[in-house]
Amino acid sequence: MATHTGNALIERESVSLASPSATPEVARLVDVTRSFGTRTVLDGIDLSIRAGEFVALLGRSGSGKSTLLRALAGLDHGVDGDGDIAVAQRLSVVFQDSRLLPWTRVLGNVTLGLRGGDAADLGRAVLADVGLAGRESAWPAELSGGEQQRVALARSLVRRPSLLLADEPFGALDALTRIRMHALLRELCAKYRPGVLLVTHDVDEAVALADRVLVLDSGRFVADRRLDLGGERSYRDPAFVAHREALLAALGVAVH
Repeated sequence: MATHTGNALIERESVSLASPSATPEVARLVDVTRSFGTRTVLDGIDLSIRAGEFVALLGRSGSGKSTLLRALAGLDHGVDGDGDIAVAQRLSVVFQDSRLLPWTRVLGNVTLGLRGGDAADLGRAVLADVGLAGRESAWPAELSGGEQQRVALARSLVRRPSLLLADEPFGALDALTRIRMHALLRELCAKYRPGVLLVTHDVDEAVALADRVLVLDSGRFVADRRLDLGGERSYRDPAFVAHREALLAALGVAVH
């Protein structure tokens, strides 16, 4: 595993995941447990994510969402017992904080750690994909919060990851920018086709983006809901509302 400290990218090389399915797994957790002292945060978790699948993970604060993501990313080596974690090929992680290097221009942030003579061309291409063509020479401080997160996404996607882990990447953005970023992320995932695990507190965000939504409570999944909403999603769609209300109920939130 190679880790670049101080930015939003962690690359992890692992064994391939054999699967009889036509759509291969990009991540698998089997009986994963994580405790902090006497408190069990993950309690025998099983999870499979397949190539191109967008999975959102919901849960109350302290439910273990970020702990699970960090375990997948190879950032937490304290998994207890006989649990097994396997990740295929390459992964990238995007955090709530874009974690751009302030002394490096946008293109340099995107291509950080890339090798090969075509790194700059690849960086420019993915910056165009996130709507930042022409901003390659800008400093991070010259960008808005939404633009900084676009750079963080570009830095993750330029490596064509098999698995993209996103830990509340839009939590610090205003509501309008978040909506725009939702549309952008769906477009990028449709183009690059990584498996995605998105950690979020926002039920609407989960339903707007995911193919499948998990709810984590007391260390276990209490809901695993597949969404049948297609690409274009509307908050006024009765199916959207039904999924939202079911997930809120799984979170213990009364819907009136």
